[in-house]
Amino acid sequence: MAYQSHSAKQTGPTRSLHIAAEVAEVEIASRHSYRTWVYNGKFPGAEIRVKEGDRLQIVLDNRLPEQTTIHWHGVPVPNAMDGVPGLTQRPIKPGERFVYDYVAVPSGTYIYHAHVGLQLDRGLVGPLIIEEKQPHIQYDRDYVLLVDDFLPGAPQALSAGGMMGVVGSGMMGRMQGMGRGHGGMMGGSMMGAQMPSYAGLLINGRLSEAPVVFDTRKGERLRLRFLNSSGASAYRVAIGGHRMAITHTDGRPVKPFAVDAFFIGMGERYDVLVEANNSGAWWIAAAPLEENLPPARAILRYLDSAQATPAPDSLPEGLQTGHVLDISELESSEPLPTAGPDQNFDFVLSGGMMSPAWTINGQAYPNAAPVEIHEGSWVRVRMTNHSMMLHPMHLHGHFFRVANVLKDTLIIPPMMGRGTFQFLADNPGRWFFHCHNAYHMEAGMAREVRYV
Repeated sequence: MAYQSHSAKQTGPTRSLHIAAEVAEVEIASRHSYRTWVYNGKFPGAEIRVKEGDRLQIVLDNRLPEQTTIHWHGVPVPNAMDGVPGLTQRPIKPGERFVYDYVAVPSGTYIYHAHVGLQLDRGLVGPLIIEEKQPHIQYDRDYVLLVDDFLPGAPQALSAGGMMGVVGSGMMGRMQGMGRGHGGMMGGSMMGAQMPSYAGLLINGRLSEAPVVFDTRKGERLRLRFLNSSGASAYRVAIGGHRMAITHTDGRPVKPFAVDAFFIGMGERYDVLVEANNSGAWWIAAAPLEENLPPARAILRYLDSAQATPAPDSLPEGLQTGHVLDISELESSEPLPTAGPDQNFDFVLSGGMMSPAWTINGQAYPNAAPVEIHEGSWVRVRMTNHSMMLHPMHLHGHFFRVANVLKDTLIIPPMMGRGTFQFLADNPGRWFFHCHNAYHMEAGMAREVRYV
């Protein structure tokens, strides 16, 4: 099922915005700043929040020394507005402007980010929230938590077989529970995993030594929107002293389902509902799955409590124990297509050994055959991961069905992990399909999905 914004009717006002991609100094902790690439001088980029049916006209002004674009991650915009250089648009050169123009549908939690090279990992990211006309859940406060990895220097392509990072001893506990809904257990040695040299992890652009604070009062219901805009980091997320009810996955509504923790891969989004029934101050934490780094942390603080900060070592129990979400446990709150399949594709994901390339069926983009599909067909994609790293696979321009929910990004676990999705080919164009690890995408783990 796709939501074709190119044919959607505008039901709200036109929102005109200006975004400058530029070089700026940003602060990620007290007296800890660095120079990087950002939108409008801020990291992350300012939240864009509109109503479903509003028309967005966004002028991107490129003040960077390189060409750039913006991709509206998860939103099925018209093909010419999708922001993939060389596929849906000509990249915007330094000193040039480009106007992105589309109707904001459907409602959901999304990300806007650069889609040229490794620019996403320099800070060119921000949240895009399209509010529902009629929310299917009730809440008192609505907070956005954008989780990111912090790279103090310019990103560099990873070399073949390099040991850029080694998984720590806590990794297996954080991965415990990633089972059938993600295609298999995550386990085994991850020695030799290639990772950039990240200096820390962030929530809303802040290191855990200077965490962002989210206030509440006892008895309130909080909607927390988690977005993973990281270049190469996936996480296990939990909140101290509280369970979470999953209400949306990749922007699409599901019947609320209670968990202690969930995994979130690069490009994924999860909305959760939290009942504020345990006064105090608690850590909201995201522990990385493939890196030996301390978790990203923010604070959930009750305004009616004398406690202002949690104990430094009081991390949520859900990072190690408790019920971890399995996608197969979720049920969509909206109708799902059931026909097909008419076309089947089987993909083997490989890389990270003796070659710097990351491939799909042995081919590295752009020297890879397009995936040719027919309008109106029901397409099934089955993936097997032969590598030692997880791959969050993202399809542009469509939502796809996984078990009983709709998503646009799916984690394929390492070491023979498997995953399957299906979608209706009802949004013609040339669309990108790729791993949302920016380094794997840049090294070839991508394909063009072409309507023929």
